[in-house]
Amino acid sequence: MGPAAVQRPAKAALVPAGLVAVLLAFLGACSGPASSLPLAQIQDIALPGAASRLDCQALDADAKRLYIAHLGDGTVHAVDLASGAVAETVQGTPSVHGVTLAADRHLLLAAVSGTNEVAIIDTNTLTVTTRIQAGDTPDGIAYDPVHGKAYVSNEHGHAETVIDLATNTAKASIEIGGDAGNSVYDPATDAVTGRIPIPDCASNHGLYVDGANKLAFITCEGSAKLLLLDLQTRQVSARIDTGSGPDVLAFDQGFRRLYVASESGVVSVFDEQNRNLTLKASGKLADYAHTVAVDQATHRVYFPLQDIDGHPVLRIMDARQ
Repeated sequence: MGPAAVQRPAKAALVPAGLVAVLLAFLGACSGPASSLPLAQIQDIALPGAASRLDCQALDADAKRLYIAHLGDGTVHAVDLASGAVAETVQGTPSVHGVTLAADRHLLLAAVSGTNEVAIIDTNTLTVTTRIQAGDTPDGIAYDPVHGKAYVSNEHGHAETVIDLATNTAKASIEIGGDAGNSVYDPATDAVTGRIPIPDCASNHGLYVDGANKLAFITCEGSAKLLLLDLQTRQVSARIDTGSGPDVLAFDQGFRRLYVASESGVVSVFDEQNRNLTLKASGKLADYAHTVAVDQATHRVYFPLQDIDGHPVLRIMDARQ
């Protein structure tokens, strides 16, 4: 999720601790053209601002709205997917990385690494209502609706900041002993309860946990690999080549399909079956196509692209079986 230039220690741990896992944040495969991907282009929506880095996304499928962190511009775009236009651009979020919905509270949480805080955005008014200090370089955010808490990874702070959204205050941080890039939660105690080493994975960063099958998918940016981690055996069961600089992951639960977006612009698509992954296709979509999101109901796939003919766009694609 962060810029490719950021150097991260080559080590990782999975930390159950009010989180199913925290991956310490410590960037190919042979591929074909974009036409080889099982995706059909539907639309490009023009985005405001410069042709600069776009980062994480948060999809509100019920409201038909997609939120996109425009890291290079320090803004967050709210895209109305029904009309195919940008509804609003929220200002004042310098070097924004992770964005996560708290839909039950009508809030969007944005990790603003430029000021080391989380900006709380009202999704009805699309304005920043609160700012909360959140450690050194906040990045990924996980939201726990049951307990009304958010877990914010500190890319350079060796900790997880815990935010109580009932009071909009930061609770005591969870010291995890390394730089954290992404968080996935499972309500438990706010403490580190275990670690799983991830060997031979340079700059591991992207993370998706398939809780039903007790699997974790992990991208290794520096070694252009995707790891399949069996959470039952606590062992890496597969190492798979990807495009150079694999970053954000998205998983279509209905199709059982994993999308891996990379800094090189190569998108790799895998089908999950019997707790294994099979490569379906890999192709160059566009430069810096490193972030991806998927709609679980429509199977549409979203790629914010920072420079298409000198302008940023949101590319919407339809998945094919």
